[in-house]
Amino acid sequence: MDSDTRPTRARSRRARLLACATSAAALSWGLPAAAQDQGSLQNSTTTTPSAPQPAVPATANTTSAQQAGQPQDTATDPATTQGNSVDGGEIVVTGLRGSLQRNLDIKRTSSGVVDVISAEDIGKFPDSNVAASLQRLPGVSIQRSGSRGEPTGITVRGFGGDFNTTLYDGRRISTATGGRQIDFSTVGVDFIGQLAVLKTPDVSLTSSSIGATVNIQFPNAFDHPGFRLAASASGSLQDRADKVTPTAGLLLSNTFADDTIGVLADVIYTKRNTDTNRVYVSGWPGGLYAPCQLAGGPTTCAPTSNPEAPAYATPSNRQNLPGWFPQQYGAEQQRVEDERVDARISLQYHPTDDLMVTLDNNFSRQEITQNNYAFGVWFNQGDLRNVTLDENGTAVDFTQAGTPTDFTAALNTQILRTNQTGLNVKYDATENLTLEGDVAYAKSWLNPGDVIGSQNGNIGYGGDLSNTLRFTIDGDSKDSFPSISNFGPRGNAAGWADQSLIGSHVTVNQTQKNTDELLQFRGNATWKQDDLTIKAGGQYYEDTFKFRNQSTFTNNFWQAYAGYGAPSGRATGIAPLPADLYQGSISLNKFIPGFNGSLPPSVFMFDPVAYQNFLTGLGNPQAQNIPGFNYDGVSGFTGTFDEAVDPGSVLRVKEKTWSLYLSASFQTEVGGLPFSFTAGVRNEHTNLKATGQGRLPTSIVRSEADPTLLSIPTYTDIQPATSNSSYSYLLPSIDAKLELTDNLVLRFDASRTLTRPGLNLLNPVLNVGNGQRVGALSASGGNPNLRPYLADNFDFAAEWYYRRNSYLAVDFFIKNVSNFIVGGVTRQAINGLIDPTTGALASFAVTQQVNGPDATVRGVELAWQQVFGDSGFGFQANATFVDTNRPYDETDISQTGFAVTGLANSANFVGFYDKNGAQFRAAFNWRDKYLLQFGQNQNTGSFGAEPTFVNESFQIDLTASYDINRNFSVFAEALNVNNNQQSTHGRYSNQLLDVFDYGRRYTLGARYRF
Repeated sequence: MDSDTRPTRARSRRARLLACATSAAALSWGLPAAAQDQGSLQNSTTTTPSAPQPAVPATANTTSAQQAGQPQDTATDPATTQGNSVDGGEIVVTGLRGSLQRNLDIKRTSSGVVDVISAEDIGKFPDSNVAASLQRLPGVSIQRSGSRGEPTGITVRGFGGDFNTTLYDGRRISTATGGRQIDFSTVGVDFIGQLAVLKTPDVSLTSSSIGATVNIQFPNAFDHPGFRLAASASGSLQDRADKVTPTAGLLLSNTFADDTIGVLADVIYTKRNTDTNRVYVSGWPGGLYAPCQLAGGPTTCAPTSNPEAPAYATPSNRQNLPGWFPQQYGAEQQRVEDERVDARISLQYHPTDDLMVTLDNNFSRQEITQNNYAFGVWFNQGDLRNVTLDENGTAVDFTQAGTPTDFTAALNTQILRTNQTGLNVKYDATENLTLEGDVAYAKSWLNPGDVIGSQNGNIGYGGDLSNTLRFTIDGDSKDSFPSISNFGPRGNAAGWADQSLIGSHVTVNQTQKNTDELLQFRGNATWKQDDLTIKAGGQYYEDTFKFRNQSTFTNNFWQAYAGYGAPSGRATGIAPLPADLYQGSISLNKFIPGFNGSLPPSVFMFDPVAYQNFLTGLGNPQAQNIPGFNYDGVSGFTGTFDEAVDPGSVLRVKEKTWSLYLSASFQTEVGGLPFSFTAGVRNEHTNLKATGQGRLPTSIVRSEADPTLLSIPTYTDIQPATSNSSYSYLLPSIDAKLELTDNLVLRFDASRTLTRPGLNLLNPVLNVGNGQRVGALSASGGNPNLRPYLADNFDFAAEWYYRRNSYLAVDFFIKNVSNFIVGGVTRQAINGLIDPTTGALASFAVTQQVNGPDATVRGVELAWQQVFGDSGFGFQANATFVDTNRPYDETDISQTGFAVTGLANSANFVGFYDKNGAQFRAAFNWRDKYLLQFGQNQNTGSFGAEPTFVNESFQIDLTASYDINRNFSVFAEALNVNNNQQSTHGRYSNQLLDVFDYGRRYTLGARYRF
């Protein structure tokens, strides 16, 4: 029945319902904390015959029980598709082009702004990594793990990390990584059915993401009725590693008992080896130089900022010149092994068209093992001489007398295990009413059991063998790293790696242990009649996070054999070390191809576990005298490097969130043109309880074994601290879509969304760790009363679907964000402590956060997809341009500098060929420089938290496949064929922080589907 012949009563009823929904949305916007939801993907249909309703929705809680039981093999209307596969006389789109068309159909028919990536077939997703797929979408860019080169996170319209919510089949997932975001490298991609990125919210799903909501949908048996089998196997090789590593997956699915019961199970095993070269500066702290430190200054120099100090009487000794210096400089090779198992089982019961019951379990376990071999040199600002500062205040040339040299080896292990079980029931109570209930329980563990997260061995020379090292910068961080000269014992470069002079230094073991336990319920009702859809429901989340760090810093065992030994003139430390500990060396010649700069000749390879076993084998220093043991600085050590729990790191956060939502959608005509409108509102109430353990240091002492080290031998008694808080927000949304022609769609969307503060910021206590350095005292304080970020979001879009599988789109967006969390590093005295190196009140760099200013982010997304008829050729191209009214001000050296992070222009181009069973894709991904975060590895500066910028990046990936027959295909992949390198810098572009060279990766494999 069309709109001209419907009864007046039905039209009147819809008008009243629409008026109620729009009034609720308008009212909620007037409240102090409201937000809107972009429309539900499932509730939007189109009256234009050229845009068939997709069979696979982009949200999991949208379909009716009857729809959930329908096969999803053909996701578009066969009568209007075109492709290269013929089945039963109907021409159906398959392969890459079929996937792209399904994505467009979902995008077009959705009420909100959404982008989708669909599997080409069961067991065949377009990319080998979830984040790698997502970066092909407009407005989406990725962050990579420097050591692995793997995409681990995404940024959407400039908002990354915790600003994006990732769901499994519409459910939140637990993550024990320490934040709210997931690591996408932990998600097995082989058997994913669909990825949907909702850039405007769906109030029935979530409004807790200012960036976007990513919904990962997994297959079920009734998606593909009957027996289905998919298997894949491949081998992968990184060009610096010398070992091929396997990946294999198997999926089995079947429906039986007259298609009333369905079972699906799959398992994926993935292993990747990566050898990465890295040059690093741990941080560029800001501070004050004395004029005597500058090049051409007096030979006698005693920098001080204490007016009571005798040296202060000499003006050239007064620290009054702002500038930056490198805290620690070095190079290392990281050899990473990434091993992951993903598994899923899904049981479905579909006795009638009106009922669908789904019980599923998703499991993943990732173990990353990393062997690092490095050298490092440490600098203190007050010890620098002959300093040349550039126009920005960066120390580009200096010398430091007495510089020690350290060689390190580390065995790092991280295990992340997650298990989620869920039960979903859909019941079509009437022809118009669908009821749904969903319950899920998930738990995630970081480093469960007896895992030691990092075992470190640190050896080297110092004291009498230290040297007057020279450090110079001559270039930009995007193509140059610093140079050091006059290295080696007493400046003898030929003795750089003289094993007879090398002794033991510090020994660090530390492990972060986290758990995240998540219980969630959802219930909703959907009423559909004619062109009207009403949805109402509620959700409950109970999320419990537990954090704990244990290390040899806590009990000070890390300094047990510090000092470097007799060749360095020290009474502590063991030297020389047994020759059989050394396993060779790694050349630093041409270490980072394409980068200028000079390094020492090599780093040692040695086993840190064998090194620790050697020291343990010396015996119990409490039961016998062991020459070289640090008796004056370490107590309680009985021979083994046992970790101790840091009380200040213990944190338990429990969040309970209740949500109610209501939305109404209708479709009609305006001036004879199809018009869709959705209005919704979601109310969220959160109770938060954060519990920590507080203690304060009562003394600081300087290490007798190493004058660069400090210890805190005594603390006050541990006091538990608990903070309770709560907040409520009303989050409205509206979505409007007008079809000007059969092919041209206009959209307007407005919403309010929120993002909750990071969990690590909610600790109610101040934590002062034991592992301190001279001139680098630090502490961290939490704030459990932080409130969520709030954003008012607006989208104005036009989409032109000018032919099958082709479209042009432009989307202008604005986000007005309030409650930004800011703060950074401030200088504070703690408990009246005296710094033993200065005799003055100790000054700690304390990291704390508060809710602060507002900011506006604005931008435009451009997208173009073109398929050239039946030639098989086509391309996807998109570009995003973003801006803000709060850019970073590099001249601001206040303690509370602020800027919006993550903003960068980006562009992607994918050219492809897909015909006659052959497929080839070339993907080009570019992202401009952007501010990643406030904070560096060392946060000890006087000018607040120093920034970390990521330099411009451009990467090319190639993939190809060929169908041997209908069931069997082979594929190949070459990633990072242009050898893109990842580099970061500090406040200014010549302040290099990291450069990672992770090389290329090649994969060859085969798939079988039945």
